[in-house]
Amino acid sequence: MYIPQHFGLEDRAQVSDFVARAGAADLVTFDGTELTATLLPVIWDQDSPSDANGNSDGNGDGPGYGRILGHIALANPQWKTAKPGVPALAIVHGPQAYITPSWYAAKREHGRVVPTWNYVTVHFTGPVTFHRDPEWLRGLVTRLTTKFEGQRKEPWYVTDAPPAYIDGQLRGIVGVELTVTRMEAKAKLSQNRSAADRAGTIEGLHGEDAPGSAEIADLMARREATAN
Repeated sequence: MYIPQHFGLEDRAQVSDFVARAGAADLVTFDGTELTATLLPVIWDQDSPSDANGNSDGNGDGPGYGRILGHIALANPQWKTAKPGVPALAIVHGPQAYITPSWYAAKREHGRVVPTWNYVTVHFTGPVTFHRDPEWLRGLVTRLTTKFEGQRKEPWYVTDAPPAYIDGQLRGIVGVELTVTRMEAKAKLSQNRSAADRAGTIEGLHGEDAPGSAEIADLMARREATAN
């Protein structure tokens, strides 16, 4: 991913929070001819090392990035067609919004401004393994359920359903385990604009009703508060 220095998101805690809030990722694999993508709910398991030595890239000097875990349907051919030896890519999407130059103070000052797009995204790259073992899958769906149901007043648990029914459902999915060897995080939030331009953008975004506009404005405002 192309990441200009001022757009790089380096804080591991912020990246972790972002991935947890997003909750899902596009799994992209290559079958030797074409790219295939599937959207799936995921867990970023950071407690697991990226390789046997706990390194991100196997060269003995990088931080471990853990694993991206999820599952796809058994009927989805992606788990069969992913070419061995070719790294997979998991793309986590965050909020995004169109930015009009009309919000910039620079438009009134000199007019040398153009539209742009603000967004947050994280890319995880590494080898992918697919699992059919029922107990591996049971552990995964239990963790996913706990993640997404845990804060509800009346959470649903895997054990709420009849065991035979769950067994049948597990036979219909395939586990995904992407061992992360590279993590790239980008938060394009008008860092390359002046403080006046950013202030105008935040105000303008709060007046929009497009999906993501308010979220981008809040992210920009929090960044401004932290920087100051």
